[in-house]
Amino acid sequence: MSLLVRIDWINDSTLTELILISIAFVLSAVVGVERHRQVKSAGLRTHTLVGVGSALFTLVSAYGFSTAEGALVTLDPTRIAAQIVSGIGFLGAGVIFVKQNTVSGLTTAASIWLVAAIGMACGAGMPVLASAGTLLYLFGMGTLTRLAHRIPVAGKGRELLVCYTDGCGVLRTVLERATELGFDVSLKGAEREERGKSAPMIVAELRFNRGRTSIDELVEQLAGIRGVNRVTNRGEDEFSF
Repeated sequence: MSLLVRIDWINDSTLTELILISIAFVLSAVVGVERHRQVKSAGLRTHTLVGVGSALFTLVSAYGFSTAEGALVTLDPTRIAAQIVSGIGFLGAGVIFVKQNTVSGLTTAASIWLVAAIGMACGAGMPVLASAGTLLYLFGMGTLTRLAHRIPVAGKGRELLVCYTDGCGVLRTVLERATELGFDVSLKGAEREERGKSAPMIVAELRFNRGRTSIDELVEQLAGIRGVNRVTNRGEDEFSF
């Protein structure tokens, strides 16, 4: 049984298809601009191409075989589109890197996955849903990112060097203040610094776990204790006072 395919250069759905793929281009480019501003390996061009490609695949799946003729032909508009979900994972995996037990690129891989969904939504004739997905992405990468930085992570500790004047009960006050903020504190070591005729200084290495507030708030609270000279993030100088 032969399968005949009639080519219609312009049909009733052509204008709809062009509009939908154009919307996919714009929305995917919006996501790509955000990734490009963050100097990610997959930026504007990659995200735009993924979105447009997903929309094109979905449009082909939905409209491309509508003119096929044949008694044994069974059309399933979801078959091609379903392969996008699994196939896009290979592209996303290419931007994930593991170095010294640190994983990077997961957010970019997720954004590629999302752009594919945005393109599919446009191709399926749901531009409002695709637009909502784009807006939620921008909200998540903006507001939620700032919120996540303020949420204390259970089990993730931070080591700080607290320099304070010896003999004034400062360490006890530091421990009490950290405990009030919900941190579990452990003393890993201490060094004494002589300052001539002035009172000697103690540099204590403390590890802070958990906590009900951010590490920045903790550092600010500790730095305000009378007798504390400076609070330093171990290996860095970003928390000097």
